[in-house]
Formats: sequence, C-alpha cells, structure tokens
Amino acid sequence: MCTGGCAKCLGITLIPLAVLCLLANILLFFPAGKVAQSNDHISREVFYLGGLLGSGLLMIFPALVFLGMKKNDCCGCCGNESCGKRFASFSSILFAAIGFVGAGYNFIVSIVAINKGPICYFENIPGQYTWDYPFSNGNYLGNHTLWGTCKTFTNGKFEVNTETTITWNLTLFCMLMIMGGVQAVLCAIQAINGLIGTICGDCKCCGCCGNDGPV
Repeated sequence: MCTGGCAKCLGITLIPLAVLCLLANILLFFPAGKVAQSNDHISREVFYLGGLLGSGLLMIFPALVFLGMKKNDCCGCCGNESCGKRFASFSSILFAAIGFVGAGYNFIVSIVAINKGPICYFENIPGQYTWDYPFSNGNYLGNHTLWGTCKTFTNGKFEVNTETTITWNLTLFCMLMIMGGVQAVLCAIQAINGLIGTICGDCKCCGCCGNDGPV
C-alpha cells in the first residue's frame, strides 16, 4: 500500500467537504435565507459552530498534512531512507485524531439540532406567541402536520415564513451531519493508513536517496 498516495487522496477529499461545511454553517445564520432580526430567532446549535470550526477550519489542518505526505523527504533522519516517511506517517495519525474529534463534534451538534428542531415563531400559550423550540425529541420528523405549529412572523416589512425555516435548518444540519460522518470515517482510515506507514514505511522511497524500490 502506498501510504503517501492514499493520504493525498484523503486530503483531496477532505478539502471540499470542509469548505461545504463552512458554507452550510454560515447559511444557518440566515433562517429561511433571510437576515434574522435577532439572534433569538436563530437556533442555538448554530452558534456551537460545528460546521464552521469542527468540520471546517479544524479539518483544514489534517487535510493539508495528508496532502503533503506524498512529497515528504524520506531521507531526513540519520541517513535512514525510510525514517522521514515513517515520521510523517506517525504525525498524520495525530492530525487524523484532531480531524476525527472535529468531525465528531460537528456530527453530534448536528444530531442534537435535528432532534430539537429549529427555533420558530409559535403560540406558546393561547394568545401569546414567542420564538422558541416548539418540538421535542424529533417528533416533527415523522409528523409533517406538526410543522404548522410554526407561524409566519411579520414585523413591518420584515416577514419570515417560519415553516420554511424548518426545511432550511433540517436540510443544512442533515448535510452537516452526513459530511461530518464522512470526514470522521476518512480520518479513521488515515489513522490506520498512518499506522501502517509508521510500521512498514511507504511503498517506495523518493529518488533523493537513490532508491526507488520498496522500503
């Protein structure tokens, strides 16, 4: 197995996933595609920044390390042609662990957000409307009629169809959950790949050592 080549493929995959997670988390700050009048109109899980930090910015570092493994100088350690590759593989395990934690954080935040549902405008008690969580334990997921609990909020020229907010939040958090899960799997694969590279070395060493054969 060419551990450097495998790591590069994983890094190439992680970069667009991280960018998409960043964008998805940013879009969640705009319920139903509109600028919120107050932070109280935005689900609190959005401010946990699972996609922005966990699967976004934090994932960039492991991805860059994985991308650079294939070009790592393999003869930088006391003349041992495989030492540099082995050290790079070992360091990639640490970065894979960081990426796994970040992706796991995003995955958990997304599941919690999907289960609670979004904050929307609804009749909390007869005759009194408020912005809060109207659903509990994911009961709205299998019962679309409950979506009617959320009402259209109008304040002068500002109008939000809060039922649309449910679709908006559910779609974006589902995307974050799926992408976070994929990132976690890819980081786990690299941890195994890095362990193999640490023990066995890469499948071949770079030409600077004058040896292109198997390590």
